[in-house]
Amino acid sequence: MTFVQLIDCRTSRFDDINRLMDAWVEQTRGKRTATHAMVGKDHSDASHFIEIVEFPSYEEAMRNSNLPETDKIFREMVALCDEMPTFTDLDVVRDEQLYAATARRFFELLAAKGELPPLDDVIAENYHDHDPANEQDTIGMDAMRREVGMWRSGFDFTFEIGDQLAEGDRVCTRWTWKGTQKGEFMGIPASGKAVSMTGCTIQRFGEHGKIVEGWWQYDRLGLMAQLGVLEGLEQ
Repeated sequence: MTFVQLIDCRTSRFDDINRLMDAWVEQTRGKRTATHAMVGKDHSDASHFIEIVEFPSYEEAMRNSNLPETDKIFREMVALCDEMPTFTDLDVVRDEQLYAATARRFFELLAAKGELPPLDDVIAENYHDHDPANEQDTIGMDAMRREVGMWRSGFDFTFEIGDQLAEGDRVCTRWTWKGTQKGEFMGIPASGKAVSMTGCTIQRFGEHGKIVEGWWQYDRLGLMAQLGVLEGLEQ
């Protein structure tokens, strides 16, 4: 179970504490068990800071606390605080990556049966799509719907979501696309062939929680070979 430690402190010397944390990161390289650390400043109190440190488990957090470097840095940090810092230990019982969930919803909508559902819940009106297979980027909701419509008119397809990595305002999704060609696609007559390809999409999210930009990488050459377009490469 993921474990989180909250360190609550008050200080007028945050720059010094920040440099101290940089020193701890350097000194514990290859030893520390923390996987994620974030510091927040109280919006209404410039001397109030909370550090959030994530660990794979409580046991790993204790291992981290017992490092000599951690003990040394902690004593130096206490000297820089206006009062004794407090610690809160939390076992994480619910952890939702909201951007990752929206990214999954995006792929579900693209592959939905019947008419293409509205996309305005997941992508912004000024969405900017980067696809190396297109001569020009796709910009705007209407243009994106036309791009998706081209694929949907050519194939019945699904997305199988593999790994997802989320950091900051970006989510990277590794997916497998599987389809059956039911109609003309880029001048290729309907063949009824079952085809598949793999790819990754990186999506950037805006402050409203919607996708504002996307970058695609996928095996289009392999798809063309499966459709029999590339002589000698048909699978």
